[in-house]
This record gives sequence, structure tokens and C-alpha cells, in this order.
Amino acid sequence: MAGRTPSNPLALAVLACLYERPMYPYEITTTLRERGKEDSIRLNFGSLYSIIKSLEKSGLIVAARAEREGNRPERQVYEITPTGREEAERWLRRILAVPTKEYPDIEAGLSLIGLLAPREAADLLRQRVEALEAEVRRRRAQLTEVTEAGLPEVFSVEADYRVAMMEAELAWVRALVERLERGEVGGQPMWEEMHRRRVAGASPEEIEAAMQEALPAAFRRSGGGGGPATH
Repeated sequence: MAGRTPSNPLALAVLACLYERPMYPYEITTTLRERGKEDSIRLNFGSLYSIIKSLEKSGLIVAARAEREGNRPERQVYEITPTGREEAERWLRRILAVPTKEYPDIEAGLSLIGLLAPREAADLLRQRVEALEAEVRRRRAQLTEVTEAGLPEVFSVEADYRVAMMEAELAWVRALVERLERGEVGGQPMWEEMHRRRVAGASPEEIEAAMQEALPAAFRRSGGGGGPATH
């Protein structure tokens, strides 16, 4: 293999399209969109060309021929190589079998939730619950529609997975909101006190000292470093 294999899921989608038959770049994009893959894979026509060049450099695809229709610009048709077929299968097997760390925005937001007051955080999360409820209803209705129309499950299994993940998030966030409203989240009194001091104009040093005092001894800073990085 001449180069490093791309890690962008769009690259795997390109390989999957070319696994079926040779295509030109715009045909790859329209094929993925017609099949609803843009809901699972971020499609960007601009980055598609750089991905194609990377796959070509890696020896996974080759430029098979050039085509021209009428007065339109010439377009390059690509096809997958035997090495590309092997790599597509290996890559897909790894994705399905091996969990990897992802970085969703909600997880980042929760890790920094202490910047806001508990009441405001609860209000914002309640808005998220409402949005998730509406989105789950919409997606479930879509799944029901395509299932009743006779579409085999294998063509919509990723959509079913997405809804299941949203339903799990919905249940978790809803429970967190309820505990925040009851004041049952561990450390919530300290969180409220830190926010009260911040609003009252306490210095960062005073807030840090108060937080360290409220933490269990095992989690307090020793010297100039360490300690919790959030909240």
C-alpha cells in the first residue's frame, strides 16, 4: 500500500460505493444521499475529492477511465482495487467489532456543567428533553413508515440504532433533570455555593479554596497541581 489509509468514515462510504461498481465523484455523493446515508455519515462534496485522492494514493482505488457527456466537463470514473476491497472489509469489521471513544458535544457540556447554576442547567437540560422527545417521535414515525412500505430492515438498521441511542440519552437526561430539581445530584450544594460566590464577586482563589475545602480529602489538590478539572 502506497500511503496511509484514511480514517474518515466518508472514505469507507466511498469504498463501499465503488465496491458495487465504478463511479465518478458526483455519482458517489448522489448515491449516498439517495440512500439516506448523510444522516449517519457527514457528506461534504468539497472534502470528497481530497478523500478520493487519498484513497488513490493509498492504492485502494484507481482512476479507471474518463467520460464526457455532450459539452459537459470530462469526469473521472474510479474503481476499487483488490487491496481496496480487502481494506473496506477489514475496516468495516473493525468498526462493527471494536468500540472506540467518541466525543459528543453533550458529554463535553456535561463535563463543564459547573460553569452554570444548577437551576439554569436543569432548565437547559429540560429543553434538551423536549427536543429529544420531538426528534424521537419524528424518527420513529419515519421508521414505521418505511417498514410498513416493505423496506427490509437491513437498509434502515443504522436509523433504528440512532433512535435507540436517542431514547437512551432521553431517559438519562430526563432522570438527571428530575434529580437536579430535587437537589439530589451529588455535590449539588457545593455546586450551588460555588456559583453563589462567583455571582457575588468572589475571586477565583477564594472560589477554588472553598471548593477544595468541600471536596473529600482524596480529591483535594496537593501543592500546585492535580485535583478535579471540572465543575
